[in-house]
Order: sequence, then C-alpha cells, then structure tokens
Amino acid sequence: MAEKQEKEINKADIQNKSLGRHLGTTIRQLRLQHNLTIAAVSEKAGISRGMLSKIENSLAATSLETLEQLANALGVTLSKLFQNYNLPMGAAQLVKNGEGMEVVRRGTHVGHTYHLLAYDQGPRKTFEPFLITLEDSCEEFSAFEHPGTEFIYMLEGKLEYRVGKDTFVLSRGDSLTFRGEIPHRPETKLEMPIKFLAIIHYDLPNQDASED
Repeated sequence: MAEKQEKEINKADIQNKSLGRHLGTTIRQLRLQHNLTIAAVSEKAGISRGMLSKIENSLAATSLETLEQLANALGVTLSKLFQNYNLPMGAAQLVKNGEGMEVVRRGTHVGHTYHLLAYDQGPRKTFEPFLITLEDSCEEFSAFEHPGTEFIYMLEGKLEYRVGKDTFVLSRGDSLTFRGEIPHRPETKLEMPIKFLAIIHYDLPNQDASED
C-alpha cells in the first residue's frame, strides 16, 4: 500500500513539474513575442520580478489567480497558457482519477482543495469543471461572484449552500444551478468530508446583438 501511494505521489509530482515547465515556457515565449521585459509584465500583473522569473523557469508554483493576472498582462486568455499542454491529436482531454491539476483560488485554505478537471483549449474560456473537497469542518468562506452559470453536483457529504439570500441543503446526488454573479458560498458543513463537482459555464457574446 505504501509503495503504491509513493508511486502515485511521484506520478503527481512529475505531472505538476511538467505543467510548470509548460506554463513557464509559454509565459516566457509570449513575453518575448510582445517585446516585454520581466519588469513590465510583473508590474502589470502585480507580482514581483523575482516571482515571475521563478515561474518562467518552473522554480515556483503559482495560483490560478496569478496565472490569470499574467495572461491579462500578456494580452491573452487564461486558456492560451494551457493550450497544447498534453493534448492528444483527437482534441479530447483525458484526466485520470487523481490527476486533475490542483489550483488555488480566492478563499482557498488548508483542508479545502480545488482540482481543475479540464483545461479549455479554445480562443475563449467557455467552461471550468472543478472537483472540490472540503475537509475542515471549522472553515468559513467569503462569498464568491463570477460571470456565467454555475452547476454543483454533490458526490459526498452534506452541505448547506448559500446563494444570495437563500440557503439549500445538498446531499449526495443533489444538484444546484445558479447565476455566478449572485454572491454564493458553502455555509454550514453538515456531514464531513464533503466532495462535489462545480462546473462554471461562461456566457458567450450574443452574435445577433453584436451585429445590430
């Protein structure tokens, strides 16, 4: 059992290093393509020059928020940074059990993990599927707001979830859908551990409206 766990840890470590190298190389290439210095990009992204240098050389892990700030500073979408990472020729993505990229989002603490299950490859981000695990019964959450529509599907545990002024009790097999701009958050953790899928679908521009 210990040997199997060690192999899984080593495999995940290799994958994280591979993704780190890909992101670092992509960020550096985009920066050079735009004739931007490390100082210029770091200032616009709101991070230190030393941290940007470490990211480009895959010497430091970074959060999803920081990657989004870097993408904005480089004038590209977040999905552009992940483009062509481990993507098979059939344009389908397979993420094996336990191999989703762990990311850090606003409000993330110890005992609260996000695993991104797909990396959007299109010209614009259309959706993000997360596997979220809550293990700390005492953790409190700030309200989240974001564009698009969010769909939650409970896999394990029992959770009271607040959307605006309403609260909903979610058990295994329950689902909840709501507009992302309405403040929302996990509220009371009723049965631990808690695990659920959260899929955010981002609205696409209305082509008919843009043509008027």
